[in-house]
Amino acid sequence: MAATPMVPPNIQSGTPNFDNQQQQQPPPPPPPGTDMTGISFRDQLWLNSYPLDRNLVFDYFALSPFYDWSCNNEQLRMRSIHPLDISQLSNMKGVEFMLNEVMEPHLFVIRKQKRDDPKKVTPMLTYYVLDGSVYQAPQLCNVFASRIGRALYHLSKAFTTASSKLEKIGFGMSLY
Repeated sequence: MAATPMVPPNIQSGTPNFDNQQQQQPPPPPPPGTDMTGISFRDQLWLNSYPLDRNLVFDYFALSPFYDWSCNNEQLRMRSIHPLDISQLSNMKGVEFMLNEVMEPHLFVIRKQKRDDPKKVTPMLTYYVLDGSVYQAPQLCNVFASRIGRALYHLSKAFTTASSKLEKIGFGMSLY
């Protein structure tokens, strides 16, 4: 794996820039469980400097706000071990990221999961890198809720339209 400069978020109140002025600290990562499907991440400077392939995509993902700096992968990176080394990750417990699907150079799917023991993992979230942009995939229950809600809206609209155009049966007429 090629070494790319990876610096964890600065814990100081600000970072001096070249003019000795204070830059604003990036916002802290959102708390766990926060829906981040509405945002994306792209670092064009990094993409211009390094190829996006299966060996470097995790380094790129680690720059995004989706990355959890307390994950097992980061512990491996600090020990200079490849962060996706399954032989090392399977012996650890906690949150980890795995490269799930790869269609180089356009699509990479990364899964966030919780490892309880070497054989038992619980999927948490899925992220994808599509042509250099990182996104959080929506959870399946949210996709179903959205689709069902949209279908119910269109059914309701169809019934309203149909009832307004149909003749009222029995209105002003006697059935006997």
